[in-house]
Amino acid sequence: MELAGKVVLVTGGGSGIGLAIALAFAREGCQVIICGRTEETLRQAAATFDGHPPFAIRVCDVADRAAVDAMFAWLNHEVGPPDILVNSAGINVPNRAIDQLRPEDWDRMLAVNLTGAFNCIHAALPGMRQKRSGLIVNISSVAGKRAMKLGGAGYCASKFGLTALGMTVGLEERPHGIHVTNIYPGEVNTPILAQRPTPVPPERLANMLMPEDIAQVVIAIAKLPPRALVPELVITPLYQEYA
Repeated sequence: MELAGKVVLVTGGGSGIGLAIALAFAREGCQVIICGRTEETLRQAAATFDGHPPFAIRVCDVADRAAVDAMFAWLNHEVGPPDILVNSAGINVPNRAIDQLRPEDWDRMLAVNLTGAFNCIHAALPGMRQKRSGLIVNISSVAGKRAMKLGGAGYCASKFGLTALGMTVGLEERPHGIHVTNIYPGEVNTPILAQRPTPVPPERLANMLMPEDIAQVVIAIAKLPPRALVPELVITPLYQEYA
């Protein structure tokens, strides 16, 4: 499928996996909009692409439903409803073991990682239904398929929830021509690693996936013909066991 001219919204697009995906779509000739909570971070991210059309940016906390609705109203007015939505906004906290996890951190992880994706999907679906086409990509985690102490209870719960959200929406929206893909990365070298309870050794960082690896997969999925659907995809570094 030709991607040039497609409108693509990437949440959490200011860094890490979100930015890599945004850059990949921009290089395909898409009109890319990145959103996040910090304007300066978004501006710096947008400056990394000097092609055409340039990035558009929108400050938005996806956990804030009113802010998401306002973003989509702006988006629909400025460039039209998105053809592709990538839910990449996600957070974790250093104190993630259940005996250390603060209730407010639990609430925030569920709000961003799960409710934030719901807010954006809910706002994007009317435009996609009208066109009878669309692609929603949810960047989950292997922690959304296999519970793990390293991820922590809050992060795993939020990602398991995102898994269920994406799968259910995908089942419901197939008759409208809308594709939904959940992607489950293993360890990726991104800024979220700064929230690990202990620093990651350099030799481990060197062998992790890079954000660009996830971006390549997303582009490949987006280029599939409408008859093809990838409901789920797991991608890990070679050293990371998954079974």
